[in-house]
Amino acid sequence: MQEKEWILFDFDGTLFDTKEGVAKCTQHALRAFGIEEPDWRTMDFMVGPPLDYSFKNHYGFSEEDAKKAVDLYRVRYLEKGVYECSPYPGITEALTNLREKGYKIGVASSKPEKLCDAILKNHGLRQLFDDVCGADEETGRSEKRDVLLEALRRMGYGVDASLAVLVGDTVFDVKGASELSMDCIAVSYGFGDVAEMEKAGAVAVLGSLREVNEFFEGKV
Repeated sequence: MQEKEWILFDFDGTLFDTKEGVAKCTQHALRAFGIEEPDWRTMDFMVGPPLDYSFKNHYGFSEEDAKKAVDLYRVRYLEKGVYECSPYPGITEALTNLREKGYKIGVASSKPEKLCDAILKNHGLRQLFDDVCGADEETGRSEKRDVLLEALRRMGYGVDASLAVLVGDTVFDVKGASELSMDCIAVSYGFGDVAEMEKAGAVAVLGSLREVNEFFEGKV
């Protein structure tokens, strides 16, 4: 992998364990449709992909019902779900070390940008990131490819992804990066399928944020 200037991180399942909030808000939305998910701990599949995709593909919702479900989800998420999360171990040390080595650090997430920013500020971590780029409903930015394109635009790279790398935990991250010829490093501690990510072209699979730091030090 060639030398990089920017390291972009997915959010859910990569920087933060957001499963509790995501799953409980999904349960809340599903109840309005008469669907009961008894155990939020079994709902890894909801973390990472765009919400409308998950409602349509896992629950068979129509486009209209998926939109309604997303709206219901977000009501609870803004009230409670945004606080039902925790950063993965080693986040401060890893990102501080990478910044000291001269890397620019950013977020590139399918989660709404305002929520990524709010969570980082709530945990006192926002200062570790040079930029936070996420989904934006007003502009229709939701797919990983579109988020990465916006991140590249802000970095001043246009559509040249050669100087950036994405770190993510699902096949959506790997495929989104691949569409732009961007390298993607997969992490195994999140919510994705490692075999799927390897098949999609992940350049490495790492087991912790400490290993991510060591990878860019050339120790892994």
